[in-house]
Amino acid sequence: MFLYLFQSNPSAAVAFLLGLVIGITVHEAAHATSAYLLGDDTAYRDGRVTLNPASHLDVLGSLMLLMAGFGWGKPTPVMPSKLRGGVFGPVAVALAGPVSNLLIVAVCGVLFLLPAFQGGYLAIIVLMVASTNALLFVFNLIPIPPLDGSKILFPFLPRALNGFVDFMNQYGPMILFGLIIVAIVIPRFSIFNVLLSPIRPLLQLFGMPSIF
Repeated sequence: MFLYLFQSNPSAAVAFLLGLVIGITVHEAAHATSAYLLGDDTAYRDGRVTLNPASHLDVLGSLMLLMAGFGWGKPTPVMPSKLRGGVFGPVAVALAGPVSNLLIVAVCGVLFLLPAFQGGYLAIIVLMVASTNALLFVFNLIPIPPLDGSKILFPFLPRALNGFVDFMNQYGPMILFGLIIVAIVIPRFSIFNVLLSPIRPLLQLFGMPSIF
């Protein structure tokens, strides 16, 4: 996707990468900050309570951004035992990441109302940043480990599903990677066509068209 976009529209490709860098940085910083506010200073001591992209971008994940148009940041270290709020502490920390991406979409929606951001390259930047952060918001809420959606949902599942939770925690990353490979190789059969369908109405909610 990214290489095709770069060949057809380099300026849009740069804006796309900018949106992902902003989104991943803010997302991971939100995890770190919320954990610190709830009593866990692990990420704070690791230098993660910052908006410096260098503290949050993973080398391999960044290379994947350039080559494939998707990637990841450094996982934010969190010790649930240090968090206040019982079961809701880790859930709040997990939720902080996607919510931060949603707030970026909202800010872009406000900027898109201003005449200066309704044409030219500024409009492209706003739309790309909004679209990539809408993508991060929806994608990270998918309940497959290690995505945040699993950390938000799994604590509230009945004990009868403990075996399923253990299975997903062990094999979820491989399942997710397999689904991504299928999406790249055989887009027509990608489950993400359904899982990511809320992106378009989400952007429309904030008054912006979807680029996906």
